[in-house]
Amino acid sequence: MHVRDLKQFLAELSENNNRAWFVMNKPRYDILRAEFLELVVRLIGEITRFDPAVAACNPKKALFRINRDMRFSHDKNPYKTTFSAAITASGLKRPSQGGGPMYYFHVNADGMLRIAAGEYLPPADRLRAIRQQIVTDSVGFSKLIKNKKIVGSYDGLQIGEQLVRPPKGFDPASPHIDYVRLKSFLVRKEQPINKMLGEAMEKELVASFKDAFPLVSWLRQINTDASEE
Repeated sequence: MHVRDLKQFLAELSENNNRAWFVMNKPRYDILRAEFLELVVRLIGEITRFDPAVAACNPKKALFRINRDMRFSHDKNPYKTTFSAAITASGLKRPSQGGGPMYYFHVNADGMLRIAAGEYLPPADRLRAIRQQIVTDSVGFSKLIKNKKIVGSYDGLQIGEQLVRPPKGFDPASPHIDYVRLKSFLVRKEQPINKMLGEAMEKELVASFKDAFPLVSWLRQINTDASEE
């Protein structure tokens, strides 16, 4: 992957986010997109070594489109300024599709690499099942959030958007109630790609995803159907 070329393309796209510029630079995009796809193919192969469940993930479907859906957005820029992908066991990358836990990464126009794993804004039934599992398996969840690799690599589970009060049906005195209030269950980190030449970015991604595997594994064991009343 030509990291510098990707950073330059995204930076220019950020400054010229219009169809005319994109059409003129489409050959550059096609080359970078093909390289990005090759990277995802290799990542799936490497992740499969410690997480065989993702072996069937379709790399083409793992990539997010660069075109933005502007129908319900105030931002009318037609293109995203990131190259991104989500690798899942189901092959589905959208939470609304029931994609389940994923390994996600993107490179943005500022030259930053974001690495994340877990579940982002899962649908209501799935969210309730995860919350219930935190309470039911409080011992296992305690081990998870104290996992040395997760804490060392990501500084622990991301404390992001959450409810002000415990969700309906959950006792405020329940174990790990602060985590029960979360709307997403992720580990995440960012770093510049300036010095990531050759295979450096790929190695960083593989190592980081391996460190996040305990979270992915814990989430994957949760049976959504079993949580329904």
